[in-house]
Amino acid sequence: IKEYFDSADADEVIRGIQEMRCKPYHPEVVKRAISLSLDEGPRERELVSRLLTCLHPTPLEDDDVSKGFEVLLDSLDDLSIDIPDAKAIVGCFLARAIVDEVLPPAFISNRNNSHPGDEVIEKAVSLLSREHCTARLEKIWGPGDGRPVAELKEVIDQLVEEYLLSRELDEAARCVREMNAPHFHHELVKRGVKLAMEKDGLDHADSSVSSLDAIAALFSFLVKNAIISEHQVSKGISRLHKILSDIQLDVPAAPAMLKEFEEMAIEGGCLVPS
Repeated sequence: IKEYFDSADADEVIRGIQEMRCKPYHPEVVKRAISLSLDEGPRERELVSRLLTCLHPTPLEDDDVSKGFEVLLDSLDDLSIDIPDAKAIVGCFLARAIVDEVLPPAFISNRNNSHPGDEVIEKAVSLLSREHCTARLEKIWGPGDGRPVAELKEVIDQLVEEYLLSRELDEAARCVREMNAPHFHHELVKRGVKLAMEKDGLDHADSSVSSLDAIAALFSFLVKNAIISEHQVSKGISRLHKILSDIQLDVPAAPAMLKEFEEMAIEGGCLVPS
């Protein structure tokens, strides 16, 4: 979940849950995701609300989500010691989950019967009773992280394509600054290196036109100018390793090329040797 707060990549979370192969633990995913966001800001809370819609109805089924909220509500007294407004925030999550059709409205009435006078339920009911509640609850956390992830990915692809054509470092740096998404720079690294490998394909020996060399030069320039961090470069490369077998289907030399990029990145000062 903490990694998701950085990446905003729900697919990665879904893969992680599927790889765990531990269905009895699914309700805990709901509880943990919301609990961790209580200590964060509006962006992370919006990301968690979106994540729940991505996880439901698969891999998390109706029962998993309901149980997750029940476990969370039962643990709220403890959470409220450190986070005084925890109940109000969870009430917002609950109302938003019902509007997003992740939870059935019956969850509230069932909980009300078993725990009459529950503050969280009362908060959710008051939010759901307001005029235009659906539109309001969709913006309950404010604008969240601004642009949708899909849009940021398009911006990144366009930025990388233009840079590989022009090789203008200053212009690329300006575009990265304008993107204003420091938490998402690892995606720039991942997509940039992947695109460069695809462009070079098997024929990446000619350094005068190598896209991989150009991408390494770009990230060295961005790190030296404190536009992106070494941590984000490292994270992007780590995510590339996870999908390397898929890239290899189109680019057979991908493992060797990624190793070559890592060496250039270490030499260029944008990656700390592991």
